[in-house]
Amino acid sequence: MPDTVDTAAALLAAAAQQGPGDTLRIVLLVSIVGGALLAWFLLRGYRTDDSADARTGDGAGGGSEGGPDGNTDRDASA
Repeated sequence: MPDTVDTAAALLAAAAQQGPGDTLRIVLLVSIVGGALLAWFLLRGYRTDDSADARTGDGAGGGSEGGPDGNTDRDASA
């Protein structure tokens, strides 16, 4: 009987020393969620919203936005 008690104690002690399993899972999960949120935040700046052009025409047709000063926020880097 004493061998069984010692073996059970050794197995319980080994099971308690599993390493950084839970911490590593949490860090990995937070990294993946953070990466997805960062990608969403960065990529939403590259979204093209063509609904404004559909309402006013093509933007260069002579409306109030036509001319050299019209539609400046879309052509700011051009």
